[in-house]
Amino acid sequence: MADAHPVEPGLQHQFESMRQQEEASSLGMWIFLVTEILFFGGLFLAYTIYRWQNTRAFAHASQHMDVLLGTINTAVLICSSLTMAMAVHSAALGKRRLLILFLVATMILGGAFLGIKAVEYTDHIENHLFPGPGFRSPAAADAQGASLFFSLYFAMTGLHALHMIIGLGILTTLLVMAYRSRFSSAYWTPVEISGLYWHFVDIVWIFLFPLLYLIGRHLK
Repeated sequence: MADAHPVEPGLQHQFESMRQQEEASSLGMWIFLVTEILFFGGLFLAYTIYRWQNTRAFAHASQHMDVLLGTINTAVLICSSLTMAMAVHSAALGKRRLLILFLVATMILGGAFLGIKAVEYTDHIENHLFPGPGFRSPAAADAQGASLFFSLYFAMTGLHALHMIIGLGILTTLLVMAYRSRFSSAYWTPVEISGLYWHFVDIVWIFLFPLLYLIGRHLK
């Protein structure tokens, strides 16, 4: 029996056309991102409430954040969003070599972000700022409030880092597919929807950075 529709590269059997497949893929990713917004939104709400209840303790605790490293990481992620956008653009134009180049660049920047974050975590742990039995409250900070700050800090940035690691896994898969010439100007949907995920993770950090590193740190 003849196929119900012409065979197109990358078209899955359950879809009638590439356009339908692209729309379904995009819708699925946007629904997933909405659930992620609700998830991180709950964490941001918890942070806001606890900060309002422990204003001075959070301000004193945030003084132990390395603003320079946080700023560098912010710049790194902004650059990674640019390279990811260029990867999507290259895929849409069917430029395989540029796609591979920008995917590798995005992965390098993502790895650099995680490396810098690991340096920060190491410094916090060495200074006994990791919540738990060995936690030492920063000078002038209320112990319970400071512990809450660092608990939220490690939870929020840790989950963000986990999303970054997952993103690097996705980019690795795309890189292998690009190397095997699986994408073309007619089929590049996986690159596009992966770009949406990567940009979302970057945007989450744009909110985390001022909340954890900047707001209220100079409060007396």
